[in-house]
Amino acid sequence: MRPMFSLLRREFTAYFLSPIAYVVLTVFLLVTGHLFYLALNLLTESGHRGIEFPMQVLLGDEKFWLVFLFIPPLLTMRLFAEERATGTLEMLMTAPIRDWQVVLSKYLACFGFYVVLWIPTLVYLPILTDSTAVWTSAWTLWSVIMVLGLVLTLVTCVISVTPLADRVSTMPLFALGKGLFIVGALLHYTVDDQQLLRFVTAIDPMPVISSYVGVMLAGAMFLALGLFVSSLVRSQLVAAIVSLVLSLGFIVAGFWNPDIETGSLAYRLLYFFSVPLHFSREFTRGQIDTRHLVLYASVTLFCLFLTVRSLESRRWK
Repeated sequence: MRPMFSLLRREFTAYFLSPIAYVVLTVFLLVTGHLFYLALNLLTESGHRGIEFPMQVLLGDEKFWLVFLFIPPLLTMRLFAEERATGTLEMLMTAPIRDWQVVLSKYLACFGFYVVLWIPTLVYLPILTDSTAVWTSAWTLWSVIMVLGLVLTLVTCVISVTPLADRVSTMPLFALGKGLFIVGALLHYTVDDQQLLRFVTAIDPMPVISSYVGVMLAGAMFLALGLFVSSLVRSQLVAAIVSLVLSLGFIVAGFWNPDIETGSLAYRLLYFFSVPLHFSREFTRGQIDTRHLVLYASVTLFCLFLTVRSLESRRWK
């Protein structure tokens, strides 16, 4: 598994060496920041104006989805297309690593950077949910394990981007730290009577939780689609354009309002594949429809399966 971890680290750090990634990050934060400003204005309006679900302004707005439409193609266009264009894909295919490990490493690296895009937006949540953090001295066995796991995870992340990572294998330590953090946090917040860090919210936090679950799974689907397209072509520009066109099928229905009866089969199919409608009507309202989760998961797995088969076809040739 070491070659897989090395490839994952190489692909993830490559994003921070690319100007496109910083452009994507800047534009994304500018758009989400503007939408947060609009939501904040609606929350503080007096009179008959206002907003019941603030996340609808952030994730149900057309401006957000027009920007989001370009993010997955830009993040995935280079993953395999660049390898084909430079001729390094043949070298990679002869390395002691399986095809599915190559695909999974590139996909996880891409998804990891996608998560990084959303991390700065967490600063909006205390205002959107009117929440405050309460620190206590509830040091128990599980809270200590949680903190140790968090520290170990952060330390290995820092080491992984330094030259020391070439001499020390950080992935086992990272997996250990992440495991300790998850187990410790789960048991600390379910078993212990008092929590080390507790959030008190005046507004229902469920719309925020469901919205973030939705954007993670929907992003995973679009990234898998872009990865598959990138494995088919040599040009990064072509990969981005084709991925953009295919992604339109899941987004354009949210802006297109044909005169169709809501009970008809055509409308149900249109709604089933329309990701913006999933968010404006359900995720941002605190509802999680398993049909949408099945769509995102099945398309993601199917595209990853096709990407592996695309690499295997080169061996057949």
